[in-house]
Amino acid sequence: MTAPSGALAPVAFLGHGNPMNALERNRYTEAWRAFGESVPRPRAVLVVSAHWYINATAVTAMARPRTIHDFYGFPDELFAVQYPAPGDPELAEEVADLLHPTWVGLDADSWGLDHGTWSVLVHAFPEADVPVLQLSVNAQKPLEHHLELGAALAPLRERGVVIVGSGNVVHNLRLVDWSQPDLAFPWARDFDEEVREVMASSPADVLRVVRHEAYRLAVPTPDHFIPLLYVAGLASAAGRPAVPLVEGYAMGSLSMTAYAVDDHAPAEVEPEPGAPPLDGTPADASNI
Repeated sequence: MTAPSGALAPVAFLGHGNPMNALERNRYTEAWRAFGESVPRPRAVLVVSAHWYINATAVTAMARPRTIHDFYGFPDELFAVQYPAPGDPELAEEVADLLHPTWVGLDADSWGLDHGTWSVLVHAFPEADVPVLQLSVNAQKPLEHHLELGAALAPLRERGVVIVGSGNVVHNLRLVDWSQPDLAFPWARDFDEEVREVMASSPADVLRVVRHEAYRLAVPTPDHFIPLLYVAGLASAAGRPAVPLVEGYAMGSLSMTAYAVDDHAPAEVEPEPGAPPLDGTPADASNI
């Protein structure tokens, strides 16, 4: 299936959580799969992943990006996963041009596809036959910059490019509770619900959530939160709400909520547990 003429490619924010989701079939992975199946074949997928958090703005520009296993303490089965999607150097140049005057480096050989990208795309686009690029998260820029950059990417949607933010709205690994695999601390739920309300009503105002009393607990570091800002910027540019694809929590202090803009995925499947917890490695030492 190809996109009809004039149609905008959809946008999604996927709460990726535990990398073991790459090997699981659960309510979150089924929602990611449903999203991918609802998308007419795109020209490419551009992912803003929490795990390419560097001191520059860059886009992968290699023809064959490598699969990066950027985590610790997981079974060999997960390290064996490969996602051999092609890249698209020509599209990388288009991305750099679109974001001018922000300087965007063309990364021809240093990065690839990290687990924030492939752990969700193995479900959304399991054939790995659609070109995939990553756009880095520039750690030196303020939150407002990322919201604006997201809006600036909007023309890519007219060119058949699906844009995905991959992170977690609530992501505090130091406070995870292994006894609550599918539950949330009250503060985590409160913050997640505040974000959900603003994404549905006024995505351009998403940064008002930094004033929420639980913001520092929910977002102790900004890396997993910033990909949401790109989706909020794109939703604002389109004048559309960001609608939840799936909602839920993991280990008390992780939100698995996912959002989409202009997709046609079916309603969320029946709840069932997410990926199992790590065996022995502290969550905050695992790079999830």
